[in-house]
Amino acid sequence: MRALLPLLRTGWGARAGALVVRLREGATAGPGPRRAMAAYRTEERGQPHSPGYRLFFKNEAGHYISPFHDIPLKVDSKENLFNMVVEVPRWTNAKMEIATQEPLNPIKQDVKDGKLRYVANIFPHKGYIWNYGALPQTWEDPHRNDKSTDCCGDDDPIDVCEIGSKVLSRGEVICVKILGILALIDQGETDWKLIAINVNDPDASKFHDIDDVQKYKPGYLEATINWFRFYKVPEGKPENQFAFNGEFKNKAFALEVIKSTHECWKALLMKKCDGGSINCTNVKICDSPFHCTQEKARSLVESVSPSISKESNEEEQVWHFLGK
Repeated sequence: MRALLPLLRTGWGARAGALVVRLREGATAGPGPRRAMAAYRTEERGQPHSPGYRLFFKNEAGHYISPFHDIPLKVDSKENLFNMVVEVPRWTNAKMEIATQEPLNPIKQDVKDGKLRYVANIFPHKGYIWNYGALPQTWEDPHRNDKSTDCCGDDDPIDVCEIGSKVLSRGEVICVKILGILALIDQGETDWKLIAINVNDPDASKFHDIDDVQKYKPGYLEATINWFRFYKVPEGKPENQFAFNGEFKNKAFALEVIKSTHECWKALLMKKCDGGSINCTNVKICDSPFHCTQEKARSLVESVSPSISKESNEEEQVWHFLGK
């Protein structure tokens, strides 16, 4: 089977806002070889903090695409440069995610028991403590047992915690260096958390592996463990557990995990495995049985209501102190 990597290379990131059905684009940071992001823009439909809100993606030509399937995993041929789709900006609380079960996989806010989901503020943190997102063209197969964790995947693209100094925006597509990985075990499923840094961060040149995070950002990895351990406790759930006793694995280990999840994604797009309710509609993977035309993609987006909700569902901000 030939490679499933569409050729998208340079361009813009996108910045989130509050207007409905607004096309947004912004220049990427960094000149020269660091300007390696593909050309993407985003379009909002619906009101933020409402169940109907969706953030769709377009490429440089203005064609609708899937951020899950149509954005390349790798920025170029270099071993450790990957595209990351930002779902949740640092310090925010709304649990935004790529809608894996919807056509073209827009970003939406997760809903549980009919309510929009927000992560709790747990002392001393406010919301997410990194820019949080996912690597495109990866999939943690829920039917495949991971030999290193003895658990199956969580049915999502692999998650990324970006530790750079900038607060990014929802829908940005950035180029990251992979530094390491953490194996969260969430309700019996493997939920890998990559640690990465934006290549355009002023300190990116200092970071090459997981030990550099401890060296240049002491306490950040410990805070990351605590965040993932406790973030569901305010909902009345038990503490989360980790494989490897909560040890962060290095870059080499992380790259092997990425490679494995990319192979799972390729099998998914070629209908060589059970994808369950995952929606694989794409416009760039021509060999995929789920490939669709630009006209079809446009009609899928236009079928989503652009209406504005009259009431805001933004959660009231409270703090939780988990004393022992």
